[in-house]
Amino acid sequence: MKTTKTQPKRELSEIARLLRVAGEPSRIEILCVIFQGQKICVSDIASELHMSVAIVSHHLQVMAEEGLLKPYREGKCAFYAFTDEGFAGDLKVLICKYKNN
Repeated sequence: MKTTKTQPKRELSEIARLLRVAGEPSRIEILCVIFQGQKICVSDIASELHMSVAIVSHHLQVMAEEGLLKPYREGKCAFYAFTDEGFAGDLKVLICKYKNN
């Protein structure tokens, strides 16, 4: 397969887009709660971070639309699981590394 000069730019723009999505401070806080590995629903994340459910839900939906999280439901509670694949997995390592310093 022949590589063109525009191909790396697309990859870099994709990385930049994902960094913008995840780089919002509230979203980093939300991701840190999810990274703790516990099963936690949207309302519990909101409570832990002293945010409204609507705001947390919005941030989670945006990150899910970009492929950083996967939504699922159990009964009446909405959950979001972190996708540990590719860029998302690298993002987890980066955030956790600097959050704990």
